[in-house]
Amino acid sequence: MTSAPANLLAVRNLLLTYLNVDKDRVRADDLEPAEVGIVGDVNHRGGYHCGSNRVVTNDYSVVESSRDRSGLTLHASALDVGMFEVRSGGKTHNLSSFSVWCVGQCAADAPDTRDIREIIYSPDGRTVRRWDRLGRRTTGDSSHLFHTHFSFFRDATKAGRDQTPLFRRYLASIGLVDSDELLEDGMDVNLTPTAIGQVATKVWSATWGPETAGGRLAEARDEARKARLTGEAVLAAVKGLDTKAVIARIDAVAGEERQRDDALAELVRQYRSGALDAEAVVNEIAARLAA
Repeated sequence: MTSAPANLLAVRNLLLTYLNVDKDRVRADDLEPAEVGIVGDVNHRGGYHCGSNRVVTNDYSVVESSRDRSGLTLHASALDVGMFEVRSGGKTHNLSSFSVWCVGQCAADAPDTRDIREIIYSPDGRTVRRWDRLGRRTTGDSSHLFHTHFSFFRDATKAGRDQTPLFRRYLASIGLVDSDELLEDGMDVNLTPTAIGQVATKVWSATWGPETAGGRLAEARDEARKARLTGEAVLAAVKGLDTKAVIARIDAVAGEERQRDDALAELVRQYRSGALDAEAVVNEIAARLAA
């Protein structure tokens, strides 16, 4: 019979942990357990809420993508999220703003969205829209005024790939999860001024040791540096520029950035030794990261 896979249950548990604010009462402005569903009810036939025992002939959740055909199992591969409203960071966040944020991440092709096939949602509580990675559909029925539907390609469900990173980033974006928790989990965090401040605070609080802190900062930059410098080299080759000169400049830039990372680690060491106070370290780190 159709069952809920562990990776989608993990998403369900994550959302309920942070968005079911009052766990002792059922409230309209909380995300209650009954409002986060994976497996369709017994009468449900066809679609991503059904496993192989409930799909129908030419089921769109199977036939439109090789990822779904190869990943078909008894697992459901969808998640419904119901109405909620939470206050965080001086703002009110609800199902509509959550849905719009998730769709924006999918449209931008964020790496942690690539297992999502579609989102059916309402941006305003009045109209229903559908974001479809395959570009097949743009609408949904009126029930999606009150819940948002996520379909995941079935091969992702079959493989058990972690689907929580996108939703953890959402919770971080509204201030319910700290960005430094995402860093500790090995997740990518954009270095916005807020994120820079959080990283700096984490560093001088000495929760990370100086070597670890320097290593984290350097590691985070290595990936961005590698992508940018590779792109510059490819562009130079295409334009027929002086390859040796380009490579020399790329090496020089990489060396300069490594020196900056080493300097950041040195600042942390000076804080730990008492040579610099916390405020001086935070200000210097923020200035260097913004440079």
